[in-house]
Amino acid sequence: MLRQRSILSLILVLLATFLISCGGPSVATPPPTYTQAQLVKIQEYVPEVQAVRDRSEELQRLIQSKQWVKVGNFTHGPMAEARLSMNYIASNLLSKDQPAARELVRDLLDHLVKIDQAANVGNTTGALNNSQAAFADIDKFLQLLPETSSQSEESEA
Repeated sequence: MLRQRSILSLILVLLATFLISCGGPSVATPPPTYTQAQLVKIQEYVPEVQAVRDRSEELQRLIQSKQWVKVGNFTHGPMAEARLSMNYIASNLLSKDQPAARELVRDLLDHLVKIDQAANVGNTTGALNNSQAAFADIDKFLQLLPETSSQSEESEA
């Protein structure tokens, strides 16, 4: 009889433990947000990317006038620095946005390589098409960035 009580007590303890662990209140986790430090790091590199984005017409003029050395200088200089800044920004984005941002940075690199290859053979059409695609990648990347008070103030002005 003592043995049956011990087994029954053990079963009741296990049942109570199971019920308590399954029946606890569910705690809703808040959606992930940016910390102030992340926003500061992101905003540190955004102006460099936007400055290159604003120079898109300059690259197209260089390609159309077939100034291939200057095209190479532009893609290896400001465009490469913008790509590096985009990598820094991508590492500070929310984890759900990081894969898309990294994919856009890879696409930008691919387009920069294709611009360089087109410039080496004097292919104006290929260079123009890839420069437009490269700047489209930058535009998509900028859309992934979080809104900040300084960006909203600029858009209101």
